[in-house]
Amino acid sequence: MAYDTGAPGAESEASAPIQRGPLRPSRLATARSRLGGDTLVRLVQFSDLALLAGLFLTRWLSGGMGGAAVLLAVASVLVAAALVSFEAYQLGARERLHRHVYRVIGAVGGGGLMMLTFVSLVAPADKAADILQIVDWCLTAVALLCASHLVWFAYIRSLRRQGLLTPNLMIVGATPAAERLVAAALASRDVNILGVFDDRGARSPRHIFGVPVLGKTSEIKGHRLLPYVDRIVVAVPSGATARIAQLIQELAPVPNAVSLLMDSYDPSTERAAHERLLDMPLAHLAGTRRGAMQALLKRMIDVSFSIGGLIVLAPALVAIAIAIRLDSPGPILFKQRRHGYMNEEVVVWKFRSMKTEMTDHAAARQVTANDDRVTRVGAFLRRTSLDELPQLWNVIRGEMSLVGPRPHAIGMLANGKEASKLVASYAHRHRMKPGLTGWAAINGSRGPADTTEAIQRRVSLDLEYVERQSVWLDLSIIVKTLPCVLGDTASVR
Repeated sequence: MAYDTGAPGAESEASAPIQRGPLRPSRLATARSRLGGDTLVRLVQFSDLALLAGLFLTRWLSGGMGGAAVLLAVASVLVAAALVSFEAYQLGARERLHRHVYRVIGAVGGGGLMMLTFVSLVAPADKAADILQIVDWCLTAVALLCASHLVWFAYIRSLRRQGLLTPNLMIVGATPAAERLVAAALASRDVNILGVFDDRGARSPRHIFGVPVLGKTSEIKGHRLLPYVDRIVVAVPSGATARIAQLIQELAPVPNAVSLLMDSYDPSTERAAHERLLDMPLAHLAGTRRGAMQALLKRMIDVSFSIGGLIVLAPALVAIAIAIRLDSPGPILFKQRRHGYMNEEVVVWKFRSMKTEMTDHAAARQVTANDDRVTRVGAFLRRTSLDELPQLWNVIRGEMSLVGPRPHAIGMLANGKEASKLVASYAHRHRMKPGLTGWAAINGSRGPADTTEAIQRRVSLDLEYVERQSVWLDLSIIVKTLPCVLGDTASVR
């Protein structure tokens, strides 16, 4: 079926603006809720590690290893590393099954070959027996891992057929390169293209093969579709270097991953670029991410600490709830819409600390010293940050993390201006989930940020955390949070 490109003067049966287009799914899910791709990668890796560990333990407990126990333990580690190096966890949409199996066989063979080389060079007393042990172990490992990957491969294929692992793209520039990308996507259905942005005003087409032109590039930053986008593709003529630089600068504040797709006189070069976009690796479906194992450890810490915290603090939570109810009329909990991962809007929960009739859901006026809106119990809760404890539920739900940039209210004002517009790189702090505590909080940026300088300092600290994030840094921040909160008498909350 051919779609009218909407070029000026073209006859189109659908002259009215197109809202959805043929490459937009019937139901949109945010990048956070579509972390299934990244989660699947972790599960496949965990499955491989479990198989390798199980194979080693089975041989070891049966006593059939002889003196090769250390060699096979090292081989297991080498194979686990080789699977990553051989890109066995990319799991792209267009990867063929036989190529994937070759990667697994190559990883096991590479690890085994290194150990055989080591045995040959070191020349232990019983070299022949060790060589046989390694060869036998490699053959068993290949069989187990290939069988496991065949199952995972089939399962992931079925998810793709259901559209549950299809990445969402947005295009900047209604150019011939964009038209060819949309045509390729229509033919393959390997990606969703939610819309196009173009700066030519009245000269812009209404749509490209049915994919709607949604506005100008400057409108992307605040567009309602942004939380659902995995990657923004800038499609520009290859010679327009000034325009490329301008667009990159304009898109710099956006937290989403950005790729360039330039017009090419070489069809093979452009086809290769299309392949990279249409065959997006499974682990890249959620934009900028850390390593799968690091992300898994961070999530495990979030869930275990949060559930443990709710259990241990249950009596205190009940006491706080009773105190709030006795102190002033109104609900015990306060909810507010705030910025989450990749600009997603999330509902964040807190203990109510203000008088109900003075509640400020939009953070139009930040809290000041001796604020008449804050209740007596609320003042204590805010000073000790106990009002934030209900956010442990947000952490369990996956909307927040224990450690990350603190979530700001949508439309929060600082010095009479919207905070998100005071710093060009403000949205970069949303490349990670917001946190219950964070690097900024333990470094003096706690409480209201009601001036341009305060917002700039907080964003700077948040971006420093985004760049440095690690499990050890998170644990360090968690340990430092309590003494920081108890010893902080200067911050107004």
